[in-house]
Amino acid sequence: MGIHVIKMPDIGEGIAEVELVAWHVKIGDMVAEDQPLADVMTDKATVEIPAPVVGRVVALGGEVGQVMAVGGELIRLEVEGEGNLKPGGDSPPAKAAAAPAASAPASEPAQAAKAEAPVPVAPAKPAPAAPAQPARQAPAAVARQPGDKPLASPAVRKRAWDLGIELRYVHGSGPAGRILHEDLDAYLQGQGTGGQARGGVAYAERNDEENVPVIGLRRKIAQKMAESKRRIPHFSYVEEIDVTELEDLRASLNQKWGATRGKLTLLPLLARAMVVALRDFPQINARYDDEAGVVTRYGAVHIGIATQSDGGLMVPVMRHAEARDLWSMAAEIVRLAEAVRTGAASRDELSGSTITITSLGPLGGIVTTPVINHPEVGIVGVNRIVERPAIRNGAVVARKLMNLSSSFDHRVVDGMDAARFIQAVRALLEQPALLFVE
Repeated sequence: MGIHVIKMPDIGEGIAEVELVAWHVKIGDMVAEDQPLADVMTDKATVEIPAPVVGRVVALGGEVGQVMAVGGELIRLEVEGEGNLKPGGDSPPAKAAAAPAASAPASEPAQAAKAEAPVPVAPAKPAPAAPAQPARQAPAAVARQPGDKPLASPAVRKRAWDLGIELRYVHGSGPAGRILHEDLDAYLQGQGTGGQARGGVAYAERNDEENVPVIGLRRKIAQKMAESKRRIPHFSYVEEIDVTELEDLRASLNQKWGATRGKLTLLPLLARAMVVALRDFPQINARYDDEAGVVTRYGAVHIGIATQSDGGLMVPVMRHAEARDLWSMAAEIVRLAEAVRTGAASRDELSGSTITITSLGPLGGIVTTPVINHPEVGIVGVNRIVERPAIRNGAVVARKLMNLSSSFDHRVVDGMDAARFIQAVRALLEQPALLFVE
């Protein structure tokens, strides 16, 4: 038997280090050739590292969340034959399946004991508090996703309301995690019932805390946002737009062509307006290399579409928006959003934008102050559409109004130019026929 050392591969694009975001194996596992070993994250994408050989895991080279250098040791496998580790080579990394030496530091025995004899892994979430009755076991924890509605009968819901208990904090022991009266009793017994509240019973106090490591995509987002705010002197500009005619046009196009060409949302129309307006404002369709002191203006309009995924915010790129019609834009936006949400977006699809659109959809609020996607110099933010009374030709009429909240890099874009650009976008959206006049 021999030892085969797998090193962190060179993923390309001049990347010198990556973040370890997930292990798919543990010490003692047998792995097959091409079986996924770990996931690592670069600045642009998550990459899966496969096993090049068959073997048994004897050492892991890092912890989840650790930043590792390209070429550093990722994992060691025990394989048939000699392996690739020469006699007298480097010693195994700290997380290895070997007994500790007599001179090992005090922090190592627990790790060595783990390697000598496997122990059951603790559950990801602790068991709930003490049971209501000594003879009754505490209800098992139910994993609920944010926004999930707890299962409970109307009688249980009414009793919980009278007791001042929020059901989302109660673990259900019934079928499919249904909350029973006994679960309410256990919750009250575990939390205490001092004080007065609705119905004469206290709201249950909560003193739990949770530490959430900022790793993986969330760490990349944090670093990107911090870099953008540190490097770029932002200024924001907000303009109200009457989109009544635009929405009427969109509804007509969807009625006529939706079944064959696909439904249009607001974003393709906004992207078209930006493409047309940027012809007169090339300084906004640009990227600023502040270290070299060079602004690069682009003829191509590569629009980043800020997209929320389960892991966090990502910005896939719709390339050459200037060469697309509305339905091509709509289809590409849908495709990119799906790729991001399923984790299938490639590095190329997540890089190279020249200006970005961000939208919170129906949650868009009245005004936002979007953060520029560094090294771009502008970002256009969409707020929600609200029907409000407006004065037109001396009469009060109902109109559909929307704000555009945009931010710009004040080192490159003057306030007057930013205002004129947004006013040009406004004119195109308020008179949508102009979107198609060349």
